[in-house]
Order: sequence, then C-alpha cells, then structure tokens
Amino acid sequence: MNLAGSVLVAGAIATTVLTTVVRAGSELGLTRMDLAFLLGTAFTENRTRAKAIGYVCHFAIGLLIAFGYAAVFVVVGRSTWWLGAIGGAIHALFVSTVLVNILLPAVHPRMGTPETTANQVALIEAPGFLMLNYGSHTFLLNLVAHIAYGAIVGALVTV
Repeated sequence: MNLAGSVLVAGAIATTVLTTVVRAGSELGLTRMDLAFLLGTAFTENRTRAKAIGYVCHFAIGLLIAFGYAAVFVVVGRSTWWLGAIGGAIHALFVSTVLVNILLPAVHPRMGTPETTANQVALIEAPGFLMLNYGSHTFLLNLVAHIAYGAIVGALVTV
C-alpha cells in the first residue's frame, strides 16, 4: 500500500478508536466532554444535528491530522507505534491547552468565554485549562485517547 493509502486507513482506524474511547468515557461518567457536540455546535444550534455534523467534522479532522503525523514520520525517516504515541501525547497537550482555550473560543460562536456577558447565553461551556471544566478525568481520558490515536497511526503508516 502506498503512503497516502496507509495514512487514510491508519487515520480512519485511529479516529474511530479515539472517538470511541472519548464517547465511552462520557457514557461511563468519566467526563462531560462530548466532542461531536462541541464541534457541531459551531455550525448549528440544533442539538441533534450538531452531533451528526460534529462526528463528520471530527472524522475529517482525524484523517487530516494523520497526514500531519505521516509528514513527521517522513522527515524522521520511519514510523513506529512509539513515535506515534509520543506524537499523540504532544497532540493531547496541544488540544487540551492551546486549541480549546485560545483557538476554539475565538471562533466558536456558541461557546462561553470570560468575556461573555450576563445577558448572553452560551450553548457550550468553555473547556478550561486541560479541559478540567468537563470533569477531573477529562484530560487523562483525552491523553489516553490521543496516545492510542498516535500509536495506531505510527504502527500502520508505511514510510
């Protein structure tokens, strides 16, 4: 299989695993985070439609990010599960700090921010540092899910 094909397969499997781990964590009460809802509400206020849109967006983002991992593997000259796992840990730290606290609130029209006034109602609570506003286990769950994502991409991408 060529590089692009292996990246697409790896990205699809890894994104499915990541999404399943986070969804299971939510269902088990380990977190209040709902990735699909968080992403989908950027496009619509309709809660049901938001989840559907969010899952499609998350899957597409997962495929694109797999290409970013592959680019790093090409530069390094190899891909392994443990390099992917290290990338996953870095990915989780970025998502849990910069992305959800700086980038996402700046563009998400329905997410509360410290600047939200009393007469404004936000549909989504801001995740906060390490996403701790969504529960004390959220960061750990996110870290495990992203390490699994990276390990899968690293193991399946052929450089």
